[in-house]
Amino acid sequence: MEHVEAVVIGGGQSGLAAAHALVRQGVAPVVLEASDRAAGSWPRYYDSLTLFPPARFSSLPGLAFGGDPERYPHRDEVVDYLDRYAARLDADIRIRSRAVRVESDSGGFRVDLEDGASISAGVVVAASGSFGRPYRPALPGLEAFTRQVLHVADYRDPAEFTGQRVVVIGAGNSAVQVAAELSRLSRTTLATRAPVKFARQRLLGRDLHFWLTRTSLDTAPLSRLLRTPPAQPVLDDGRYRAALTAGLPDRRPLFTGLDGGKVTWADGSTEAVDSIILATGYRPHLPYLTHVGEALDTSGRPRHRDGAALAHPGLAFVGLEWQRSLSSNSLRGCGRDAERAARRLAGRLARS
Repeated sequence: MEHVEAVVIGGGQSGLAAAHALVRQGVAPVVLEASDRAAGSWPRYYDSLTLFPPARFSSLPGLAFGGDPERYPHRDEVVDYLDRYAARLDADIRIRSRAVRVESDSGGFRVDLEDGASISAGVVVAASGSFGRPYRPALPGLEAFTRQVLHVADYRDPAEFTGQRVVVIGAGNSAVQVAAELSRLSRTTLATRAPVKFARQRLLGRDLHFWLTRTSLDTAPLSRLLRTPPAQPVLDDGRYRAALTAGLPDRRPLFTGLDGGKVTWADGSTEAVDSIILATGYRPHLPYLTHVGEALDTSGRPRHRDGAALAHPGLAFVGLEWQRSLSSNSLRGCGRDAERAARRLAGRLARS
């Protein structure tokens, strides 16, 4: 069995940030990435996706994003950036290496791979992010709907929905963006449990993320003050609020039922629908930790405090939603959490 100091599971933005932080602490990590490139979920996001923060607030530690710092980078720019970051990283990155099982082993861990190989490690960082497990909520009658249902994780381009009757479910940034672009080619409704809330993307000539950074609301512990509202607002430069006002898409309360290919709305009206798109978020994807006692709760969520596993000092998490702040699962924020985790894990290795 191969023996290494540290294994980082996941080679996307969080895993790369974790590897960078470990190297800075003098630890040599092995990064395991299941796909064929160290770019996480970014290559699979929908074609029109752009970042919500500008480039100046979208860098991992050690490498600026580059280009105009005030622009909002496209999905493909992010993929290219992560490719560059991985190429410059002094770490052993192994693509097409899926971790399928982690177990505690003599004060450290054994990591089993899909190809049958195993690695022994003193510490493990679970950095497979919070975008690998699309959340599909229990909705009234969804199991009886006979037409197309897909999660926004599988959505790419509005062209395939041309002329269709489409319902997008969700009230977040992705839901509104996707519904707005679909409405140009199809008759689209945005179905939400409550009215959509908007936040201005630019205030006094500055992007909102400038003010979040300047006021420290983007970092722990102050950003926890922003977690109390039931839903985060949609960042808007004016286009999306105007689109909903114009009915492109129209916004309706969530339907009360589905049957066959028809939807029943809250007002009792019924109509045929071709496709339903669930823009309902994600949940942590950590099946490989199932056999690490008390690493996960009964719903599969990690048991941690600020990224440190409660039951296992040698296990850390990076890239979880609201791990320590509102930006913990973003390019601009995961590096801070990675540095904190790396310092703690390096200290544990030094004491062992």
